[in-house]
Amino acid sequence: MVRVGVNGYGTIGKRVADAILKQDDMELVGVVKTRPDYSALQAVRRGIRIYAPDAESARKLEAGGVPVAGTIHDLLGQVDVIIDATPGGVGAKYKPLYEEAGVKAIFQGGEEADVAEASFSSLCNYEQAVGKRSLRVVSCNTTGLLRLICTLNKAIGVKSVRATLVRRAADPRETKRGPVNSINISPVKLPSHHGEDVKTVLPGLDIVTAAVVVPTTLMHVHLVNLRLARPASLDEVLEALQSTRRIMLVDSGRTGIKSTAELIEAARDAGRPRNDIPELAVFKDSITINGDELILFQAVHQESIVIPENIDAVRAIMNMASREESIRKTDESLGLGTPLW
Repeated sequence: MVRVGVNGYGTIGKRVADAILKQDDMELVGVVKTRPDYSALQAVRRGIRIYAPDAESARKLEAGGVPVAGTIHDLLGQVDVIIDATPGGVGAKYKPLYEEAGVKAIFQGGEEADVAEASFSSLCNYEQAVGKRSLRVVSCNTTGLLRLICTLNKAIGVKSVRATLVRRAADPRETKRGPVNSINISPVKLPSHHGEDVKTVLPGLDIVTAAVVVPTTLMHVHLVNLRLARPASLDEVLEALQSTRRIMLVDSGRTGIKSTAELIEAARDAGRPRNDIPELAVFKDSITINGDELILFQAVHQESIVIPENIDAVRAIMNMASREESIRKTDESLGLGTPLW
């Protein structure tokens, strides 16, 4: 049983913690919170131990009715691996502390690639991550792109990728920023960083990305144009995409779903926790093939898509299971592939 701690209990951290609790080969030792709030109180009610980053934060938590099991130093003394789910850029500041404690570390895509020994995507480079001291689970958008690219590359081969990302402006819970009456070109100078991030996992790939930010909180949408290694049929592409539970084909003609709002509503109606869609949602009706050219729309639920990869990263970094076994255990425990309709 591998002992795991989570530093940060926000959008990603609380989902990672929940996922760890569902694994039969992992123990959630505790999570790090900086201040008392509803999520800390909910964690306590569920029996999750709370740790503080420092003594001052511990006093604030205790004063807010949140019992504290210790500081992050105490947590690091009890775990084999720490999953850093702090805000982007903060994880790098904690890195020396993890190294000093002799604990393996998993960072998120908000950190620079050099924060860890390798960037990680389960379907692409699991074997290369086995036994590393530190890993970086790439961002939500990069995870979505890599799931598609590596699935098709394994079945058919991918020569190049051109993708336009339509990004949500903020997560639903964020109150300090949010949708504005604008479509922001982000960045104006091309390419965007997303393709470069993909290449931290697939160094030789010819990929160029562009991105805009739109006034929504629900999901990201990608328009992806891939040049395949050879001409392929629609049936071949569909068979490849159906080979993994981490990709969900959305049949708009059958379901009537043509938007991210309807996708989230379908997850809500299906009883998905937090309305999460950890799968990459590919719109089946959009798939267009012309010889070796493939074009499609896909949607990324930014709050949950990286959670399966974080769980696989624990098994890879601790050399607990093969790629196939880890993916199977993660998918089954988290209910990936469970129909929404």
